[in-house]
Amino acid sequence: MKRKFITNLGFLLFLNLLVKPFWIFGIDRTVQNLAAPGEYGFYFTVLNFTFLFNILLDFGITNFNNKNIAQNNQLLNKHFSGITYLRFILAAVYFVVMFAVAAIIGYDGRHLYFLVFLGFNQFLVSFILYLRSNISGLLLFRIDSVVSVLDRLLMILFCSLLLWGNFTTEPFRIIWFVYAQTLAYLITAFVAMLIVIKKAAFKRLQWNTSFFLMIIKQSFPFALLVLLMSFYNRIDSVMLERLLPKGVGTTQVDIYAKAYRLLDAVNMIAYLFSVLLIPIFARLIKDKAPVVGMVKLSFTIIFTISMTIATCSSFFSDQIMTLLYVGQIQEAQKVFVFLIIGFIPISATYIFGTLLTANGSLKALNIMALTGMILNISLNYFLIPSMMAVGSAYASLATQFVTAIIQVAIAQRIFRFTINWKYLFTLLFFAMGVILLNMLSSLINWDWRILLILTGIASVLWAFTLNLLSVSGFIRLLKNE
Repeated sequence: MKRKFITNLGFLLFLNLLVKPFWIFGIDRTVQNLAAPGEYGFYFTVLNFTFLFNILLDFGITNFNNKNIAQNNQLLNKHFSGITYLRFILAAVYFVVMFAVAAIIGYDGRHLYFLVFLGFNQFLVSFILYLRSNISGLLLFRIDSVVSVLDRLLMILFCSLLLWGNFTTEPFRIIWFVYAQTLAYLITAFVAMLIVIKKAAFKRLQWNTSFFLMIIKQSFPFALLVLLMSFYNRIDSVMLERLLPKGVGTTQVDIYAKAYRLLDAVNMIAYLFSVLLIPIFARLIKDKAPVVGMVKLSFTIIFTISMTIATCSSFFSDQIMTLLYVGQIQEAQKVFVFLIIGFIPISATYIFGTLLTANGSLKALNIMALTGMILNISLNYFLIPSMMAVGSAYASLATQFVTAIIQVAIAQRIFRFTINWKYLFTLLFFAMGVILLNMLSSLINWDWRILLILTGIASVLWAFTLNLLSVSGFIRLLKNE
């Protein structure tokens, strides 16, 4: 399993690092800079509003299905037809509830027009993730890796034509960006559907009330978890727009979005770990095999990555924001520092939260997520009026650290991990070394881009020096089945 994890993680990272950085920094950043003031903030707010109701699209089925198929491959053919039918029913509920809430909170005609397309995009994304959960549940990680970047490849193509293809003399409109996403998601969903249909020997959709009720009952704890986590991860921008005066709110969301986009970029690395780990953890748990080795391996790698990225990005935050964006640099830089430090606990969540999900420890996870939601909404409510976007970033950072610590504690209690003090002190020593390296680099009068690269490389070498990472260890893993 370790060999499978390392080889497929490498392939998945290669594909995503090949495609997604250009999407985020080449396309999405360009759209942010070209859009009229407040336009990207408007789009970002409506997008995050659609995320709040994702639970109704998925109802926890994707996580439940990934775990279930990984442990029982033979159920793919039986479950695929019924779950697909159920997802279309859930989509109808999603749109009804989303538009009802939008009307209640006072969204106008333009908000609602964007909701139509962004809501449909959320349905497509959710459906693609469900289809991919079947592919990864069968441990077909390489096929899943290709599908995972297909939508971004298509969006790069479509948006490049809109941005630089001289197809129109009009200034770039943010709604074109949304249309391009819709088309890319449609094509990706079609391709993923063909792959799963072939594996499932699917013939036709079937209505089965008892099956629907069984799936909803079993996936409800997953659904509740997704709902609670969506609120404490996505409500920031919605509260910024609603709690601040008109005009000020969208401007602050613009600032928040600039900083958040970079967190979103690096967050894809941590997310890829969970994509691979949930079926692997589920299979190990079913076989009653020890998980401690896989947990330590994956956490060591992700902590090394997240600590290096977060620390280097914090020390060079002003230069990074100046390079990437136009306007509101100082404000965005302050927000960015808080958000990017949050990448460290977020990364831990992708390891320990995934382990607990694979184990079916949903009650504990839901209590954790409820705590995080209450904490995040409370902090946002009190901090946004005085600190605006910075206050929202502070709320996010505090919430991520609290929820990560809770998940680690829950996993330690359930799996009875022996506390390895030597390992923990090594991690602490590594973190201190990375901070020291960045402090020293700030004293050197070189080009900041060179210093950033050299400091990042030195941090990784420091991890090898402390034996957190080991070339010989990786080679042994690759040689063993």
